[in-house]
Amino acid sequence: MLDQEQGYVTADGRQIGGTVMDMRNITLRFGGVTAIKDISFDIREGEIRAIIGPNGAGKSSMLNVISGFYVPQEGDVYFRGQKRAPMRPYEVARQGIARTFQNIALFEGMSVLDNVMTGRLTQMKAGILSQALWRGKAEKEEVENREICEKVIDFLEIQHIRKTPVARLPYGLKKRVELARALASEPKLLLLDEPMAGMNVEEKEDMSRFILDVNDEFGTTIALIEHDMGVVMDLSDRVVVMDYGRKIGDGTPDEVRNNQEVIDAYLGVSHD
Repeated sequence: MLDQEQGYVTADGRQIGGTVMDMRNITLRFGGVTAIKDISFDIREGEIRAIIGPNGAGKSSMLNVISGFYVPQEGDVYFRGQKRAPMRPYEVARQGIARTFQNIALFEGMSVLDNVMTGRLTQMKAGILSQALWRGKAEKEEVENREICEKVIDFLEIQHIRKTPVARLPYGLKKRVELARALASEPKLLLLDEPMAGMNVEEKEDMSRFILDVNDEFGTTIALIEHDMGVVMDLSDRVVVMDYGRKIGDGTPDEVRNNQEVIDAYLGVSHD
């Protein structure tokens, strides 16, 4: 049973908390094209929330609204009960929201550790002079941030490549490094844009395990876009379905799986 304030209990007995992110009547246009049309849904504390739909449904646009990259023309975004004013992505990051990208966005010439360390930038408080001289607060921050990054690297089992330049890594490991960089910021809400894209079966199994572990061990709330329906149905607590910018389904994996409009959209069945 879902409750607006208290959350709900999942089928496996996990307690999901109240609303973290509330998207209310979101409409997003690009010129004469409406990418998102009057969509509302929420994301609850501690859940894995999937956003799915055919190509061109508006999923990535919605994730960009959540991350602050796009500002909708209509509707409001509420984060932890507060209406969010337009802000830059780095300001959103400071609120505790991190993300990965559909197309890997790493620094190819830098090592794995250095890439993961960039995830700590929003946590650094030392001034420019202190950082330049690497004295006092800057030195202490460096040590503390490195320890956190090393823990994330151990957690994702990439210790053996920590000093390897990212450009030399296979695709699947690059995706894992990008997840590590996002986790290094210690996010309260983690946004994953097609984390399984381009992976083989073994890599998908590994990434699925890590996503579940992040949610379970860190208590991180996760919202993800994914095309692999097997992965979505196995990982997600609730699923919102988009088609041509509209919301056509929202509920548990079983509810969505049996929703005729969702079935029609994915199978390409025309409506009478």
